[in-house]
Amino acid sequence: MRRLLLALALGTALPASAQTPAQAALDRLAGTMGYRFAILDNRLTPCPAGVAACFRSEITLTIPADLPPAVAAPELRFGFVSRIVGIDSEDFDWRLVNGDLNVLTLKPGRRLEPGKTYRIGIIGLGRYLSRAHGMPNAHLVVAGAAPRVIAATRTRIDPDTGLETLPFVAPMTDEAKLAPVSAEDRTRWLTPPRAYARYAERGAATAPDVVVLPKPVSAVRGTGAITDLTGGIRVIASGIAPGDLRAALAALPYAKGRGVPLAITRKASLKPEGYRLTIGDGRIAIDAADAAGARHALRSLAQQAAQERGRLRPLTIEDAPRYAFRGLHIDLARNFHSRAEVEKLIEQMAAYKLNKLHLHLGDDEGWRMQIRALPELTDVGAYRCFDATETTCLQPQLGADPDRRAATNGYLSQADYLTILAAAKARGIEVIPSFDMPGHSRAAIRAMEVRHRRLQAAGDRAGAERYRLVEPGDTTAYRSIQNYDDNTLNVCIEGTYRFLDTVLDKMAALHAKAGMPLKTYHIGADETAGAWSRSPACRTMMAARKLEPKQLSAYFIERVSAGLAKRGISAAGWSDGMGHTDPAAMPARVQSNIWSGVHTGAIAEAHGQANRGWDIVLSVPDLAYFDMPYAPDPDEGGYDWASRGVDPLQVFGFMPGNLPANGALIPDNLARPTPVADPIPLAQGRAIAGLQAQLWSETLRTDAQVDYMLFPRLLSLAERAWSAAPWEPAYVPGATYALGDARVDRGVLLSEWRGFAGRVGVALGQLDRAGVAYRLAPPGARITAGRLEALSEFPGTTIEYRAGAGAGAWQRYTGPVAVSGPVELRTRSSDGRRPGRSVTVRPGDE
Repeated sequence: MRRLLLALALGTALPASAQTPAQAALDRLAGTMGYRFAILDNRLTPCPAGVAACFRSEITLTIPADLPPAVAAPELRFGFVSRIVGIDSEDFDWRLVNGDLNVLTLKPGRRLEPGKTYRIGIIGLGRYLSRAHGMPNAHLVVAGAAPRVIAATRTRIDPDTGLETLPFVAPMTDEAKLAPVSAEDRTRWLTPPRAYARYAERGAATAPDVVVLPKPVSAVRGTGAITDLTGGIRVIASGIAPGDLRAALAALPYAKGRGVPLAITRKASLKPEGYRLTIGDGRIAIDAADAAGARHALRSLAQQAAQERGRLRPLTIEDAPRYAFRGLHIDLARNFHSRAEVEKLIEQMAAYKLNKLHLHLGDDEGWRMQIRALPELTDVGAYRCFDATETTCLQPQLGADPDRRAATNGYLSQADYLTILAAAKARGIEVIPSFDMPGHSRAAIRAMEVRHRRLQAAGDRAGAERYRLVEPGDTTAYRSIQNYDDNTLNVCIEGTYRFLDTVLDKMAALHAKAGMPLKTYHIGADETAGAWSRSPACRTMMAARKLEPKQLSAYFIERVSAGLAKRGISAAGWSDGMGHTDPAAMPARVQSNIWSGVHTGAIAEAHGQANRGWDIVLSVPDLAYFDMPYAPDPDEGGYDWASRGVDPLQVFGFMPGNLPANGALIPDNLARPTPVADPIPLAQGRAIAGLQAQLWSETLRTDAQVDYMLFPRLLSLAERAWSAAPWEPAYVPGATYALGDARVDRGVLLSEWRGFAGRVGVALGQLDRAGVAYRLAPPGARITAGRLEALSEFPGTTIEYRAGAGAGAWQRYTGPVAVSGPVELRTRSSDGRRPGRSVTVRPGDE
């Protein structure tokens, strides 16, 4: 029995000799049955009663001819990230477990028939626009056997691109049914001919002389002799500790201790993080405002030296950042990503002068940080496996691989976190941890319930109650936006605050141990469901404090923020929750991350909360949600609830100092030219504090996918966080901008883009050398009069083509070429080692 339970928890097979007949039969069925998921119609009418928009999808099951009788009536459990509003099947019933985990069961008296194909129609809420939303690892459950993943639903890694694929998800090719989701939706798929037109309109990249990215405030070439670094450099630092420069100096691949003198001097007269880099007369001088400025100068030097192969012509750069906050948010909670990936990203952040790392470590689907005082948080909350009781792990969500050893399972040990802190400290990057609360907290809640049961069974009733996060008498019924009915902490019981205090104190202690004090903690505070209305503790507290239910979330944020302030830690949170608080009840220093879209409230939130005197960090999806797809294309990954496509130009063109002006460049999410107003003008003297890129990981199961979704978009965000855009008009309170507004000069934008694209082309080679698997955009291509024409998004990458689709040898594209019939194309990385996703263009395509 112990071996069976262990196999169930690990999601592994028992040895053949230990298998029961039921287990052997289930293993055979799971390994041989066919499974196919397809989206059939995004314009389905009519929808079920009360549903405004819906789509039709279908699961096809093919039962093997030698179906074992012992498993003829299994449960089929599968992930489905849209809310299901109905199914169409003569054979199966459906029910929701929780979150995105759903179950199909055979109707009473029905059994699977050998050799039969079953088609189950599934009606989902909203629209389904990407194959990447298909959740893998559907599994079968029968009594007397450990559940098994259906082999056909497992992910694969493409041997050429290194990217994850979902072989069980049918292609989405019918644009008429699958793309125009309503009469008002003007979104069109980015087909190869449309991509060609897009790239042609932007123009060819400009070959760069100074390749530094982000672009310096000033870069002037001088005259004189070459400064040759290939023989080594001799560092002389004054006023800046050598340890603060070690990581930046390591980015210069030249021997240290001899050769060209490199003098680094602190100059208090420069702007914070500013520097002056002077190359000439056989020497290099860096004047820096502080250690951060010196590091930035060294990173600029490293980029330029790599381009000039260590033989530098005279150059003077004067530089300082526009914004003090230049951040990257990484979600490790939904799907875990490795410490090595985080360390790699920290180095890339430093290379491109980003300085805030927001680590999202706790959410509904996982708790990813070791807290030794509360071991269940990671023993249980860091894993998803086959345990319906959720005693050893959480149930699978988001198509998780139930094997406890899967890469998407796991957590950061304290040693891992200290390593991350050390890497960040060496590069001047502040680490901002976050465990989202009071919503998005299911992993913590379930883990603390296991702790409660363990201590209760041991007779330690007080200990059992100490960190309990739910109230047994609370009968409130709710569903979060992610479809959970049990993911919200009770904000009216003291166990919640004891729990958070313990977590905060342990995190602060780790930061102190690393010599990197915890300065900012991100509460989360977003998307709190309608919980607590039937909580006895909340009714008592509301009566005592004269509060209404809608004020309870704000009470939690205010109380936690006050506790942080007493520790000398600044409170941060997402703008929806933070905006509900009473400013008078909040500390003086507050950070709010604005995550509404340009067309859905970002301007009002950003200006209104900036007017409170808070630090406003723009995290808007139109600029910075890098889990959104790059383009409206069903083969591009990422969610699309906020944007159908956030490509590098859209990020590069963003105007953070004049938010309404972005209406001149960005249509709404249905590709309509909706004007953007300024309903709450920014008060005089108030401003934006900075920008932060977000990468949520619901559909990202591999580290390579992280790289793909971040790069090269993150380079665009680094540019905008550092440098002001010359096409950004001065902010005028109350102004409204419509798409194409002449006050935003698109000609200037595209001219600057061409220079930026040239620098990105150089940076891609640097990313190759760093092992970053950045996205290779499919080529734009058209066939005109029998001739193939193709363009790539960035220089430095090559285009390859072959006749037909999936046949023949790849050839390098060097210019227009005569073709007949369809042509398959792809882009290859600058180092030649890695191809991107291929596309096919046919004569007559548009």
